[in-house]
Amino acid sequence: MPEQTTATQTPAGAPGSVVDESAGGGVPTATTTAPAPAGTPAARRKIRFRKPSAKLVVGLSLLGAIVLFALFGPLIGQFDPRDSSNPALVPPDSTYWMGTTSLGYDVFAQLAVGARTSLFVGITAGLLAVTLSILFGVVAGYVGGWTDEVLYTIIGVMLVIPGLPLAIVISTLVPGRSALLVAAILGVTGWAGSAVVLRKQAQSLRNRDYVAASRIAGERPLRIVAVEILPNLLPLLTAQFLFGVIFAILGEAGLSYLGLGPTGSISWGTILNEAQAGGALTRGAWWWFIPPGILIALVGTSLALINFSIDEVINPKLRAAPAAARSVRKAREARDEQSKEATA
Repeated sequence: MPEQTTATQTPAGAPGSVVDESAGGGVPTATTTAPAPAGTPAARRKIRFRKPSAKLVVGLSLLGAIVLFALFGPLIGQFDPRDSSNPALVPPDSTYWMGTTSLGYDVFAQLAVGARTSLFVGITAGLLAVTLSILFGVVAGYVGGWTDEVLYTIIGVMLVIPGLPLAIVISTLVPGRSALLVAAILGVTGWAGSAVVLRKQAQSLRNRDYVAASRIAGERPLRIVAVEILPNLLPLLTAQFLFGVIFAILGEAGLSYLGLGPTGSISWGTILNEAQAGGALTRGAWWWFIPPGILIALVGTSLALINFSIDEVINPKLRAAPAAARSVRKAREARDEQSKEATA
């Protein structure tokens, strides 16, 4: 009697099935599930998926929390930021969540409104700095010739002049300073460093084959810069923008601490200036100056972490550096253990 075999049957030709045609005249006798080929969509999705960087997650979480505080903090605050009818120098309690100043201003309300001003100054100055760095750096690097010489001379002059002292001088000469004007001052004084980096990258990209093909096809230089070069510089532009935002927020805080910030506006820097003028440190009113300092530090930390994660994407060596360091450390530990065993 012929030997009976039991096998799991699947339809012939089904995806992922292997048909054994060695017996039975090509009738499927046994099937097995084969792994998906490397070129299938499922395999491509598995290859492309990468666990997000811890720096990126922490940075986005911190920045998102601060943005939510800026958006909804003034709405949930109990007092007006300029209401001086409250008792002076009250420490944080259930009524005044972050205490009051020497003039009776609610610190929580001032922090929430100041977050809007500080973030507005930072984002506006960052966008202006990136725009100027593109106009001078990318255009100079792609066009070359006398245009490059003229634009790079302007970049060199802006690099020689210190940014923050120049912003202090300009702010001193302008009596009435709005938040937009302070952002413009910080953006104009903080773009030169980014322009140098973008110029070098544009000089490298203009010699690529696809850029040369666009020139041969008769494309205009402006379209080549916008379509062929700028998309390849997008990660670098994002990093430069984040750096510009950090510089602008810290610069605005420094100008406001010196009394040269936006007049008539509340920002984290103006809160620090009022705390210094009101003797918050000598009076022990820690709730007056520590919260704005912490918020400025958290914004800088979050943007720096996001910037580091972008650098890891741009430079694979940075992404592989932690794993390489761990492997070197493990190799050293194994070598030390072997030497100890040999000595024993």
